Amino acid sequence: MSKILRINPEFSCEIQMVVPYAYWLHKRGELKTIITSKGMKPFYYFHDDVREEFDYRSVDNYHMEGQIPNIWIHHNSKAVTGKDYNELTEQEQYDVNGVLDYSQWTPPPLKEYYSKQPLQYKFVKPYVVVSNRYNYEHGKPPRGFFDIKCLYDMFNYLTEKGYAVIYKRPDNTEFPLDHNEMLTIQDGCKLEAEVEGIGLISDYELCEYYDDVFLLDDLIADEKCSYNEGQLKLFSKASGFISMGGGSGILCSYFGGTNITYITTSAEMRKGYFGEKSHYRMTSGCNVIPIRDAEDEISKRGYRDYTELFKKVKENF
Repeated sequence: MSKILRINPEFSCEIQMVVPYAYWLHKRGELKTIITSKGMKPFYYFHDDVREEFDYRSVDNYHMEGQIPNIWIHHNSKAVTGKDYNELTEQEQYDVNGVLDYSQWTPPPLKEYYSKQPLQYKFVKPYVVVSNRYNYEHGKPPRGFFDIKCLYDMFNYLTEKGYAVIYKRPDNTEFPLDHNEMLTIQDGCKLEAEVEGIGLISDYELCEYYDDVFLLDDLIADEKCSYNEGQLKLFSKASGFISMGGGSGILCSYFGGTNITYITTSAEMRKGYFGEKSHYRMTSGCNVIPIRDAEDEISKRGYRDYTELFKKVKENF
């Protein structure tokens, strides 16, 4: 019996819980129609009947209950162990954190498919994707992100090592929004800082000071394609990724190689989350390197600590 999927969850939930299930159904000839958020069709390139109808995203995943095997991204304790999470021992919780029900879960080969698509811009150097975020998180103002000084140091290091950089930081005009992204726009949040000798500068303006740092949105405009198709094409040819946790880091993990991901909040902070069976690793066998910097510690010390992040960047690039 062919199945119709009608879903509009948060981006991270869709690419990790819906897309792999849809591909699993498709390969079995059991998928009829996908009804999803606007702009998501490139993730379902493998299926003909994809309808982009939703112009918003829901943070309530229970609208998907009964449609897909996994409805929470941080674990599926019931399917994996037969017990609810709060019934597990500390070791059992450690083992199940980040683990989904993979019995009906096959990530589509996004890298294999999109790496065959030609790019308008011809890179002469290998490039690293730096995927940033500056949004409300769980209803709170931005806390976990790469600030201007961090980006300055990162761009300097990578370009001096012979890499080009693609910088991604959505301004929330590129796709349907969830509640946190709407709050970010309403509050007028901007990622900027005072720089000696220059004045107030944004992260986008910082990129203009480098010959080998490219804004993702500019490259996609040159590709003359949708936002998601453009980023999938560009990510498929990247030499590695430095990302934020959540949807940013999950998407980067679809393309193999190394993904250093900076995490400040959510269940991704739990011990054991990035083990061998974590959904992050299961998408492509990606070498995921989590850097944890808890938001309560950031509040206490008054700044984000990127020390471990840069240590891993220098070890891997």
